[in-house]
Amino acid sequence: MAAVPTWIVAIGVILVLQTTSAYLSRLVPIVAPAFMGEFGWDASLVGYLTAANIVGALFILTIGIGAIRQLGGVLALLVTLLIGAASLLLLVAPSVALALLASFLMGFSNGTANPSGSEVLQRYTPQAHRNFVFSIKQAGVPLGGVVAGLTIPPLVDAFGWRTALVVAAAGAAVATLLMWPFQPRIDPPRQPMVAATLISFRLSSVIVPLRSLRRAPGLVRIAWVGAIMAIAQSVWFTFTATYLVLGLGLSLGVAGLIFAVMQASGAIGRVMMGFVADRVASSTTTLTIAATGSGLFTILFGFTSASWPVWALLLLAAAAGMVVAGWNGVQIAEVAHRSPPELVAETAAGSVIMVFLSNMFGPVAFAAAVYLTGRYDIALWGAGACSLLCLPLLIGIDRKEGPPTA
Repeated sequence: MAAVPTWIVAIGVILVLQTTSAYLSRLVPIVAPAFMGEFGWDASLVGYLTAANIVGALFILTIGIGAIRQLGGVLALLVTLLIGAASLLLLVAPSVALALLASFLMGFSNGTANPSGSEVLQRYTPQAHRNFVFSIKQAGVPLGGVVAGLTIPPLVDAFGWRTALVVAAAGAAVATLLMWPFQPRIDPPRQPMVAATLISFRLSSVIVPLRSLRRAPGLVRIAWVGAIMAIAQSVWFTFTATYLVLGLGLSLGVAGLIFAVMQASGAIGRVMMGFVADRVASSTTTLTIAATGSGLFTILFGFTSASWPVWALLLLAAAAGMVVAGWNGVQIAEVAHRSPPELVAETAAGSVIMVFLSNMFGPVAFAAAVYLTGRYDIALWGAGACSLLCLPLLIGIDRKEGPPTA
């Protein structure tokens, strides 16, 4: 029997690790209504926990892309995922500080996933399947949300939220360890002086990836599209369960189901958008469709009320997930495509930094808007309007913009 090609193995491993990373990131927003209610915490705290997760991701990125290259993309993900799984146990204590620390540590794998995955897949993926393969990788993000949305609420109902988190931590660790044997086959030989690189902090670790976006036409604009689209996406990922439970009065089980449908639709949307972008040979057209749909569906979500039947909310979640969470693979693939080959990891990191900043400040701004107005609808309308701001950035982006900036 012929051996499985290395590029197929690489896709499978990266997909599993991306899914596990997303699973860790989605746990807190889903279980938050349970433990915040028990501890007497304000519901808006979920936005700050999400922000702490993104700060952890940015912290990892400031260590330097060189560290990921020396460790290897797969090994870097394996290590940070185990850290994230262990940190889940900190959430069982009634301490805001420990909850913030847990979210921060879980952000490590979030920060590692995109530059590591992009570097690995860019080395192995056939050019004709670039958008499709990158979209498969990014489908792991909503897939992690599907697993969390379908498994955590029943575990909470049956055994309590503390047991649910322990089971979740064990599951994430097992999934990570199962991928460990594939690491030597995928990662390049490790370079020396890894430890010194891992503990070093340099401002250039943030500045160099951002400056690398100026090295080819359209990269800055595509990076901004990702950052702006991330606002509505982060709002849906962070506040859907909380809004449905506390705003519309649904049970955690029903809210988890709606969240899972939205995430599943996002996974399908990412693969479909990647397939379409490859067939029509236009990533920017695909991103234009996604930005329009994201804006309109997020605004519509603001018009929902307790009188809406569950089937209508499920239908809206399915439609929204396709576009709100479906654009990432195409956007990341377009960044890699426009990047100079020797700077793929740097430009991927630069784009991810911008997206993560939106993922950090978007939920905080949303939480602040809800706190100040006492209304979710106004905050959702604002998030939807942000997605529509991508449209001017995408107009004419494929026209020649002049020579790259050194």
